[in-house]
Amino acid sequence: MLDAAERLFAEHGVGEVSNRQIGQAAGQANNFAVGYHFGTKADLVRAIVRRHTAVTEERRTRMLAQIKDPDDPRAWIACLVRPATGQLDALGVPSWRARCLAQFDTVPSLRQIVVEESVATPSMVRTLEGMFRLLPDLPEEVHRERGDMSRLLVVHTLAERERALHERPDDRHASWDATAAGLIDALAGLWLAPVTARSVPG
Repeated sequence: MLDAAERLFAEHGVGEVSNRQIGQAAGQANNFAVGYHFGTKADLVRAIVRRHTAVTEERRTRMLAQIKDPDDPRAWIACLVRPATGQLDALGVPSWRARCLAQFDTVPSLRQIVVEESVATPSMVRTLEGMFRLLPDLPEEVHRERGDMSRLLVVHTLAERERALHERPDDRHASWDATAAGLIDALAGLWLAPVTARSVPG
């Protein structure tokens, strides 16, 4: 049922898909099967995110143990990005997970579930602490803004690359490894960029 929900949410958006449609796509004769197993739609979303997070947590923990230079911000940024791209690569083509998570990101209440489930894991906490320790001292509003930019960049780049691989599975330029390298470059530039002085509206 989780596989069916991921695919339908990715294709149509969360608001356009009913539990009944998910049950039918999963081959369930009982129209109430999804509600019985998962409860509300928010509970279903949380189950999908937890399945995703469990795999990335294992991958990220292994990466953290292999960091060679803890004073290199890019090493920590790689631990942020590569567990997700590695998992998506392992899923094969087609996959729906990145596009499903991108749909969740467009709904504030579901976005909060994703943030709560992803950011609080031990490996993610350690990754962010290691990364932020090496960044310039940013004003709070700039730090928050760049955090939002980073989330949008990662979530929607992964979704677009998943779509590209679905449409052109033999395109070597659309590989997950290339995607990870590009995201690491972009995030390093974003977080290490100087801060332009901002005028306060009068």
